[in-house]
Amino acid sequence: MDNKKNLIELLEYINPAILDYQEWVNVGMAMKHEGLTAQEWDQWSQADPRYKPGECFRKWETFQGSSAGKPVTGGTIYQMAVENGYSPMYMDFENSHALNWDDEINNDGDYKFIDKSWIEGKEIQEPTHWQPAQELITYLETLFQSTENVGFVTETYPLEDKEGNTVHKPKKGVFDRTAGHLIEKLHKYKDDIGFVIGDYNKEAGAWIRFNPLDGKGVKNDNVTEFRYALVESDRTSISQQNAIIRELELPVACLVHSGGKSVHAIVKIDARDYHEYQKRVDYLYKVCAKNGLAVDTQNKNPSRLSRMPGVIRNGRKQFLIDTNIGKQSWDEWFEYIEDLNDDLPDPENLEDFWDDMPDLAPELIKGVLRQGHKMLIPGPSKDGKSFALIEMAIAIAEGKKWLNWECAQGRVLYVNLELDRASCLHRFKDVYTSMGLSANNLQNVHIWNLRGKTVPMDKLAPKLIRRAHKKNYTAVIIDPIYKVLTGDENSADQMAHFTNQFDKVATELGCSVIYCHHHSKGSQGGKKSMDRASGSGVFARDP
Repeated sequence: MDNKKNLIELLEYINPAILDYQEWVNVGMAMKHEGLTAQEWDQWSQADPRYKPGECFRKWETFQGSSAGKPVTGGTIYQMAVENGYSPMYMDFENSHALNWDDEINNDGDYKFIDKSWIEGKEIQEPTHWQPAQELITYLETLFQSTENVGFVTETYPLEDKEGNTVHKPKKGVFDRTAGHLIEKLHKYKDDIGFVIGDYNKEAGAWIRFNPLDGKGVKNDNVTEFRYALVESDRTSISQQNAIIRELELPVACLVHSGGKSVHAIVKIDARDYHEYQKRVDYLYKVCAKNGLAVDTQNKNPSRLSRMPGVIRNGRKQFLIDTNIGKQSWDEWFEYIEDLNDDLPDPENLEDFWDDMPDLAPELIKGVLRQGHKMLIPGPSKDGKSFALIEMAIAIAEGKKWLNWECAQGRVLYVNLELDRASCLHRFKDVYTSMGLSANNLQNVHIWNLRGKTVPMDKLAPKLIRRAHKKNYTAVIIDPIYKVLTGDENSADQMAHFTNQFDKVATELGCSVIYCHHHSKGSQGGKKSMDRASGSGVFARDP
């Protein structure tokens, strides 16, 4: 990254207090690689309670520009910032690629609903009147059926981390006790929880697996129901973790304080199998990451351990914060998120515009059609519809009359779906001649010849929009639409979907969309002109 100012701004999204030692060092190495100073690293690091005066300057001199043999660049800072809520407002050219002519541009939204820099943290109070046994009973009753096997771990082994500190890692643990058996014992022995689960190291705490097992092991293959997933993120404060989880309405079955610097949300996934579980967890983690909750991706597997409520960890309680919050199920939450992720405008209050009405769109064909609107021209087969549309294209291009109506001058895209290329070009020249017009504005007529290459309109629309996006067309003329029909023309719902594609083109390009369609079979004399088009009545009501 060349812009040092941009890097400094990115650092505002990264709290040094939530980084481990290696992450903190990587930030320093990246800053040095990008040409920033030790003073700037030191100034940023002062927000960490672990800050030691002079340490940044001493460490700075040892940096050789790489970690584990790989260079540490500004991309490291960028990624950390994104994981903590930064949303880039520019194109990522480094990861972009050239589009092929037939590629579609899908605007699926970015799933970012929360501005982490504005969200107010929701504090969590450690319980004063604590009932450890009841905490674990509630957890078990919420997540498991009484006959299901539960995996849990109380034994640990020591391991030295990168900072030289001794950490306690969980062993394999127990996996053949049923939830009903554990609940019965907890009721019997009350808060002597060690008598039920075994004595545990109070410096380390204890762990529990949130999905039921088959009683034969603790691997993913031993999981019998893919019911829950773990969401854990320790890269922001606990109060913000709690707030974001609630703001996102995650379908949380149990929310547990880890006794450390994170909360553990046991989220309802309700997958039918491991494959669906993977897809749903990936989606869940994507939404969380987009909204400032950088989830530890090592927690993806269904047999993962989570913190057990009702025990002590290094002097702090591992406790149950809440149960069954957010949406009631995965399906309900998924639908909620997808609805939030739409690109629909917000409702408007008529009072705001009553005394200051917006201008109407200018007329493209005087008294007939405004710019940005749609028009359907129906007619009998072989009755001159294409000639009428070509005349319209020429009239708009030259700013002349069409069928005695004045046309505003503009650029036109004529989508030819029926004629071969040569015939279409000759027809345009013949019509120009027959209209007695001088060809002064041929640059305003663009022809897209697609005979033999057509696709349904829902596939064609994004391709058309991409090609036409910067052409400033006043009108797009599609001739004829039966070549690009999407579904059964007699089905109202399918034709509504079809005609919506014309709205999409008109809205995205800010132009009028004009198309023709043939009459239905039989006598038309007893019908209104608007009802003569073949197929569903949607054609008459839509333009």
